[in-house]
Amino acid sequence: YGLSYTTFEISATGCEKDGKIIVNATVKNTGKYAGKEVVQVYFGAPNGKLGKANKELVAYKKTKLLNCGEEETLTIEFDIDRYQQAMQNVSDNDLMERILVYLCDAGTFETSEKFDLIFIDGPKAQYTKYFERFKNNLTEEGVFICDNLSFHGMVEDLSLTHNYSTIKMVKKLRKFIDFLKNNEEFETQFFELGDGISVSRRKK
Repeated sequence: YGLSYTTFEISATGCEKDGKIIVNATVKNTGKYAGKEVVQVYFGAPNGKLGKANKELVAYKKTKLLNCGEEETLTIEFDIDRYQQAMQNVSDNDLMERILVYLCDAGTFETSEKFDLIFIDGPKAQYTKYFERFKNNLTEEGVFICDNLSFHGMVEDLSLTHNYSTIKMVKKLRKFIDFLKNNEEFETQFFELGDGISVSRRKK
């Protein structure tokens, strides 16, 4: 994908395991110069009557800098079970004409649609990024709802975990909460429901 001064050869295999699609792509630099390549995975699925793209980007990964003749194998995964369950729920409730379900990376998803409610529940370290990315897709009276802000009590008490990656993620979640509390554009209420949620509305 993209422009490069060299050329690449890509061979890929895929399988389904534990509800996930796993793609192994081997990228070989067949050109005369060193370079990097991006492997993109697209997924085609049925859509509602409102229509959407037949194929959508759901995952991607970039190689390291590959010298001439060098190759690298990338493993790319994405969850298909949740998408299929969501599609089934929409179909069972006769909402195919009103709801579109997308399977893609929220970090790359783009739309000009406006929504009354945007629910954020994904990688905790990306909450601030998602909030900023989609705030322009919120109607004037719309709300953001963010989930898992307590993260099993670890946000309040970091001693509950000794895992380095979890500690790092919880610290980013704390920064997101501070971001909400000090946001000049939105006012936020916090509720001790479930694992902790927030409701954000534009200030008037």
